[in-house]
Amino acid sequence: MGILSWIIVGLIAGVLAKFIMPGRDPGGLLVTILIGIVGAVIGGFLVGIFIPGDLVSGINITTIIVATLGAIVLLAIYRWFAGRSARTV
Repeated sequence: MGILSWIIVGLIAGVLAKFIMPGRDPGGLLVTILIGIVGAVIGGFLVGIFIPGDLVSGINITTIIVATLGAIVLLAIYRWFAGRSARTV
């Protein structure tokens, strides 16, 4: 799947991740969408490595699910690190 497709899916995934994990993010909606894009790229890369074949290609429900899961994981990690740094300051 092309990087442009993963960016589009990442935008969708970032919004879905924000909907699934509501709350105040230190970076706001823009950072959440960027995390969605990065989560989509990483999720697609990992699925491509671990599952043979062309499972994540195009913009479909499978790619959106993979991207959303990647975005949720990255959003949780981001919140954990941002929360830790806010507590130490």
